Amino acid sequence: MGGLDLVVIAIIGLNVLMSFKGFNDYDFFNRYKFEVSSIKAGDKIRILSSAFLHVDTTHLFVNMLTLYFFASSVVSFVGVGGFLMVYFGSLVLGNLLSLQFHKDEYNYTAVGASGAVVGVLYAAILLQPDMMLGLFFIIPIPAYVFGIGYLFYSIWAMKARRDNVGHDAHFGGAMGGYFITLLLSPWVLQEHLLMVVLLAIPIVVLFVLQKMGKL
Repeated sequence: MGGLDLVVIAIIGLNVLMSFKGFNDYDFFNRYKFEVSSIKAGDKIRILSSAFLHVDTTHLFVNMLTLYFFASSVVSFVGVGGFLMVYFGSLVLGNLLSLQFHKDEYNYTAVGASGAVVGVLYAAILLQPDMMLGLFFIIPIPAYVFGIGYLFYSIWAMKARRDNVGHDAHFGGAMGGYFITLLLSPWVLQEHLLMVVLLAIPIVVLFVLQKMGKL
């Protein structure tokens, strides 16, 4: 990985500053977290602000570490402006998908940059599908296999609802990374067409299942 662009450092810094403010100021945390009832009442800023808050330092560290490893790859292909489109587009789409899936759960709340970070990760996979990732930081696995597997796991987790992780926001973020990257880098369709199709399969499956009422 090369040096990080200043805009990536700024995003990491903003996440750290807002998260630590939230750790120590419960009123601040509650005012800016993702909350279905407040968003539906018109407090739309929460769709954006909630992605700069985190539950604890581990949550923050994992998200920022993932961003640290993959941001420079995306910047190198699509530039700073393109990276910002991927990051914030994935952030918004992730939270909008979460809002769609939890629209009737007025007490549903969430925080975290995971949707935006997964969008950056998925963009990096689409741009470099032949790169290798470390499953559990140990087992080498092709990036595209990880991407497909992760989204199928997210679908299962969305159905199972066995934890407090925002899998729908992760999935929406991946969709943002996928579609925005194709918009910014249409050459990917020519050079990595098979991977483009394979990476789209879980997205299609999600909406088929939703249409069938199975999610």
